[in-house]
Amino acid sequence: MNVGMRAWDRFHHGWKGMRQDYRNVLIAYTMIVFIIGIGSLFTPQFASPNYLLLQLLKASFLGVVAAGQMIVILTGNIDLSVSWTLNLAAVMVTSIAQGQNERLWLGVLAALAVGFVVGLLNGLGVAYLRIPSLVLTLGMDAVVKGLTILYTGAQPKGEAPEMLNFIVHHKIGGLVPSAVVVWFIISIICYLILHKSGLGRKIYAIGNNEICSYLSGIKTNRVIIKAFILSGTMNALAGVLLVGYAGRSFNGMGEPYLLPGIAAVVIGGTNILGGSGLYMGTVAGAIIITLLESTLSIMQISQAGRNIIYGIVILTMLFMYGRGHKVHE
Repeated sequence: MNVGMRAWDRFHHGWKGMRQDYRNVLIAYTMIVFIIGIGSLFTPQFASPNYLLLQLLKASFLGVVAAGQMIVILTGNIDLSVSWTLNLAAVMVTSIAQGQNERLWLGVLAALAVGFVVGLLNGLGVAYLRIPSLVLTLGMDAVVKGLTILYTGAQPKGEAPEMLNFIVHHKIGGLVPSAVVVWFIISIICYLILHKSGLGRKIYAIGNNEICSYLSGIKTNRVIIKAFILSGTMNALAGVLLVGYAGRSFNGMGEPYLLPGIAAVVIGGTNILGGSGLYMGTVAGAIIITLLESTLSIMQISQAGRNIIYGIVILTMLFMYGRGHKVHE
């Protein structure tokens, strides 16, 4: 009888959690439509296809960062080493490629290696040394910042190769920016990892209850390390794409993506404590933040006012989602 009741509880909580997740995603995409409507009141061009595609291009960089952040948050951790991991990866591209197309692949490999190593060290520290991810990744960000400034002499050298500029700015069919297509491909991969693979199920399980996951046979340490490696790699990839967009690298270019990356995940309906959330919600979160920033800019609101409205929107979204849901055994 007790076994049957426990099975029913797991089914009931699981179904309730799924409904909550889908409800959160619906709210997020409704908010996108709402923001577009508000923006259109100030300028009719806001809802034009060309302008929205430009916003998608900007959202693609944040979306790549948010994808990696979501994977880590689902395990019940957080990655605060985003800023300078992205920055060092960008610096590696420009300093190694030196504007030459034939050296681009070396720069990209070095950049991705930076993300991999930082993610690996974060994962090892959290998984085996049991250092809280908040503290460890913040410290790692400071270390990477120091290494970046030491390597660049406070001023990164080199420019983005023309091929990278072309990849980011080129419009497929004369309409869709290539960077948006890259984000779309990454989104498919993340969706498959999180919702269709064994690794994804383990990530959600650890976020719900790490101890129970370990006792059920999941190698929790390995999963946590993989989550941080994926996050670090995504941060590095975002740095590569930003170099192609800006045409160069510069110190501090990753800082605008730390808090917005976390906010995109939370606004998209992912529980900040881990264990629940849908990837499509994170996609919506990245778009919401980008559109919101654009709308506030068009309204010519001061930076202080933007911060206030920005915070109010995030809090409103969280209140609309209600209390985060976790599945407990």
